[in-house]
Amino acid sequence: MADLSSGGRMEKILQHFIGYLTAERGLARNSTSAYSSDLEDYVHWLRAQGIESFDAAGRDAIIDYLEYCRDERALETVSIARRLVAIKILYRYLFRERLIAADVTDVMDSPKFWRILPDFLSVAEVDALLDAFPARAQDPLTIRNRCILELLYSCGLRVSECVNLRFGAVRFDERTIRVLGKGSKERIVPMGDAAIHQLKRYLEKARPELAGDGGAPQLFLSNHGKKLDRERVWMIVKEAARLAGITKNIHPHTLRHSFASHLLENGADLRVIQEMLGHADISTTQIYTHVDENRLLGVFNKFHPRA
Repeated sequence: MADLSSGGRMEKILQHFIGYLTAERGLARNSTSAYSSDLEDYVHWLRAQGIESFDAAGRDAIIDYLEYCRDERALETVSIARRLVAIKILYRYLFRERLIAADVTDVMDSPKFWRILPDFLSVAEVDALLDAFPARAQDPLTIRNRCILELLYSCGLRVSECVNLRFGAVRFDERTIRVLGKGSKERIVPMGDAAIHQLKRYLEKARPELAGDGGAPQLFLSNHGKKLDRERVWMIVKEAARLAGITKNIHPHTLRHSFASHLLENGADLRVIQEMLGHADISTTQIYTHVDENRLLGVFNKFHPRA
């Protein structure tokens, strides 16, 4: 088979793959249509991350995509599982056809894959991530990027909530921001001093330049004055991690996880954290109690004479 794995050829590979499913595996039309739809979405997401070949889309990229589907699109577990199955079948096919060097999906069998304890950053790692975009920068895009990171961490925002923030959502006098969450439910979230400072800098020095003569009504704008999309925020976080030398596989939701974990570690009430995160069910927030339990166990093992 011809080498189709070079950049810009992923759609062509999908055509071959769907043809293979239909002709050689005899899958029903509905099944092949579902696989095609899921994999086209995956390819679109890969391109948005600057990934132009399946060989370059390793395990970390697949994890990022599935977490994006879970955390930002709020897809049900069964839908995420179907997408993982589609990706696994595709990668198995690509490996057999020698279009990728290795099938990285071999070890991604467990449905617990997306239910594992969310990764989070230490306070020092958060500081390093934020400082990847200098606080005193003058470039409008750098100011914007620093401000986005500060708000994601200070307020525990989902990336979709961040990009949909309206210009009038900020209440500096009350030190809060009005967030429209899942199901169009509104909540009020407090802002820390660092986030307030960076947001004022952004509004004074960066947003007017990005907006030009008009600009979208959203708070954060692209360099063309348009609404910033979620994929761009993912790229901003990935770039900050690279610049900070952080090797963990992080994404915008990692800052939300860190926000909740650090609050809990410092004694915040779980119900308060639930309110700030916008969780409808306390059981969703309770996943962070495992983080605290791990910390307590570490302290016990270190200091208890009979541990």
